[in-house]
Amino acid sequence: MQQTPYVPCPQCGSTDIKKVGFTWWGGALGPSILKHVKCNACGKSYNGITGKDNTTGMIIYLVVSIIVGCLLAGVCILIFELTGGYQF
Repeated sequence: MQQTPYVPCPQCGSTDIKKVGFTWWGGALGPSILKHVKCNACGKSYNGITGKDNTTGMIIYLVVSIIVGCLLAGVCILIFELTGGYQF
């Protein structure tokens, strides 16, 4: 078993931990920001630095992502309308 820079699994105590590279909720960026890891022994996913559950962080990440996406879409629509829209 290799040594990892992450805390042991809070559920089973295993040190066989793997960094999660991609998730449905955060793509490739979210797991990296939240230090999301998964225990290879029991399958528990958690924050690899604190050992705590990442559910709250995941929800915050999703909400902020949706808000930023909506703001960017609004800005794009505003710019489109201010520049005259479609010119047929």
